[in-house]
Amino acid sequence: MVNETRDSIKDVWGERTPYYQNWPARIDERKEEEPDHWVQSACVLCSNGCGMDIGVKDGRIVAVRGREADAVNHGRLGPKGLHGWVANNSKDRLTTPIIRKDNKLLPASWDEAMDLIVQKSKEIIQQHTALGIGFYTSGQLFLEEYYTLGVIGKAGLGTPHMDGNTRLCTATAAAALKETFGTDGQPGTYADLDTTETIMLCGHNIASQQTVLWTRILDRIAGPNPPKLIVIDPRDTFTAEKATIHLTPKPGTNMAVMNGLLHLIIQANAIDKSFIDAHTVGFDELKKTVTKYTPALVEEITGIPANKLKEAAAILSTTSTLVSTVLQGFYQSMQATAASVQVNNIHLIRGLIGREGSGIYQMNGQPTAQNNRECGADGDLPGFRNWGNAAHVKELANLWNVEPDKIPHWSPPTHAMQMWRFAETGSLKMLWISATNPVVSLPELSRIKKILENKDLFVIVQDAFETETTQYADVILPAAIWGEKTGCFTNVDRTVHISHKAVEPPGEARSDLDIFLDYAHRMGFTDKDGAPLIKWKTPEETFEAWKACSKGRPCDYSGMSYAKLSASNGIQWPCNEQHPDGCKRIYTDHTFNTSIDYCENYGHDLDTGGAYTQDEYKTFDPKGKAFLKCADYQPPHEQPTEDYPLMLTTGRVVYHFHTRTKTARSKALQEAAPDSYVQMSQQDAKKYGIEEGDVIEVISRRGKVVQPVKIGGILPGLLFIPFHYGYWDEPDRKRAANELTITEWDPVSKQPHYKYAAVKIKKQD
Repeated sequence: MVNETRDSIKDVWGERTPYYQNWPARIDERKEEEPDHWVQSACVLCSNGCGMDIGVKDGRIVAVRGREADAVNHGRLGPKGLHGWVANNSKDRLTTPIIRKDNKLLPASWDEAMDLIVQKSKEIIQQHTALGIGFYTSGQLFLEEYYTLGVIGKAGLGTPHMDGNTRLCTATAAAALKETFGTDGQPGTYADLDTTETIMLCGHNIASQQTVLWTRILDRIAGPNPPKLIVIDPRDTFTAEKATIHLTPKPGTNMAVMNGLLHLIIQANAIDKSFIDAHTVGFDELKKTVTKYTPALVEEITGIPANKLKEAAAILSTTSTLVSTVLQGFYQSMQATAASVQVNNIHLIRGLIGREGSGIYQMNGQPTAQNNRECGADGDLPGFRNWGNAAHVKELANLWNVEPDKIPHWSPPTHAMQMWRFAETGSLKMLWISATNPVVSLPELSRIKKILENKDLFVIVQDAFETETTQYADVILPAAIWGEKTGCFTNVDRTVHISHKAVEPPGEARSDLDIFLDYAHRMGFTDKDGAPLIKWKTPEETFEAWKACSKGRPCDYSGMSYAKLSASNGIQWPCNEQHPDGCKRIYTDHTFNTSIDYCENYGHDLDTGGAYTQDEYKTFDPKGKAFLKCADYQPPHEQPTEDYPLMLTTGRVVYHFHTRTKTARSKALQEAAPDSYVQMSQQDAKKYGIEEGDVIEVISRRGKVVQPVKIGGILPGLLFIPFHYGYWDEPDRKRAANELTITEWDPVSKQPHYKYAAVKIKKQD
């Protein structure tokens, strides 16, 4: 028996509920059996964070439904939310630890596996210090797990080598917010979409990536006072079909587009001069920089017709409210941080921030990426603290009762791409990979495989399934996943949900929190008084410890509790004495987090990525004003040539998430998008004599893939391949898009460039 409110595979966004101001509820539900009880949770298959309930029968997940009163989704769920949970019941779950013996992966006990990890850890520390150990995690764990891992790495081991695949999808979101506003944290709320006059989507195919958020926009468009929609994307996506203005830049030219828009807004004198003077610094330099980016020059650089740019700028110059979103089309391309910062600049020069209908979403790509950044399991210090501020480091040292010098802060923290480089050169001896699949998701896969094959690198993989990465592991730890453990996670608009444990994990699988706690105990980590460093044992105790760490910082959770979250439908931080029920919007007083004693970092040169020091920051401390930072356009470092005449970009499809570790194990989702493909324009297909469905080789300087062709909906000279597809279910065909992509990253955010690579094609006989 399958009972569902709609076929979300065929009807991705559901029926329209037109509105203005108050989005009506619609409960989406899918049941394979009638549950005997429901358990509160939220969806973890995109960054939207939709509230949902898990239906349980006889100890198994059998259903899901949207939570009607939830602030994020008002009861709606997308196809991944309605179908992805099937993976929990998959028969190929990892259920016991596995150890490599005589080059064979064999089942082992937890004691054997953890004792081996601890033995290796201590050997490496003794011979190479903790700098020989690195952690590469994801945006799929819970807040409590990230915080525990952050404390283990920073105060237990003292290693700066901690990052995650959030570096691949959301690092620029954090960087752009820090560069402009002083700290991470999204200014707006999703509710701003309910009244805004204009929505600008920058490199963000929201229809495929956040389906429920797109539903919210579709319902606005269908209602009274529909918003205008500006879409910046080189492909004709479902999102672009609804655009008032669709700007189609060549790959890697986003910076020129944004400078051109800013130039036209300033030229039209559509700026809020009093706001700029009172609340920002850097306007004169911004104006000087963008002046040269006339519509004619922008057309020459980007291929966008001058009149199209003018039409978009006219909307941005006259709208009284504006919501802007930014995602991978900007984040994974040339000048990622610099281009994303210009989106912030448009809001600031128009004074459209901190009030209803005007919000900025430097979007996340994963459901718990925000927690990774907040809790310090990546390169950041917990609580948006500044690693260059001795007072911030001392705060953490006092909180954890360790010496300040134990916490790595002597240089910028190690970003993921540098961590893999350290593994390549041999200085990193142990790499602990949690809930991610870098053998499909990282750029230039031939290089990544060689790194993992290095016999001197001890590899731990903690996951729920065998993946392309587990085959390189020395130890595999079976992990519990969503629905099988309790914890909290935070979405893009700062909304925190609690997800309660609904069922037991299969076999001997353990939650990531329990695994990290076991490691800390076996390693004997202590504070400076000899007491255990990790003083919590349960998810709730961990959350209470995190509350103490976050108190007084921008991401203040101190007013929350498990009881309060369980009685709510999402609470937005900061939640504290000043905001006991959470806070819809931050920066409502137009005082930003840029004070030298409060900011998360001291900023960077947007061209070089050079970090400013505390002493340098003192010379221009804005004391609560926002930065209007600027940069000139730089062309992508890999361009088409006679040998490689086409450009490649990569991205998502609506039915899959990441490398399909979960979604491919849902029959409905996998059947909806069973295979990869290469998309090309009609002009290029005609030029190369290619028909729809033909199989071709796509070849870069780094590798090749073999893909069937889809024709249309993309700029001439540009190809698109979805990045989800690897080899675990089809080992005999090269099809992972990242066989082709380049090892290069943004100088500020260190986010890899997946959106351009020079390629050639060859038709198979």
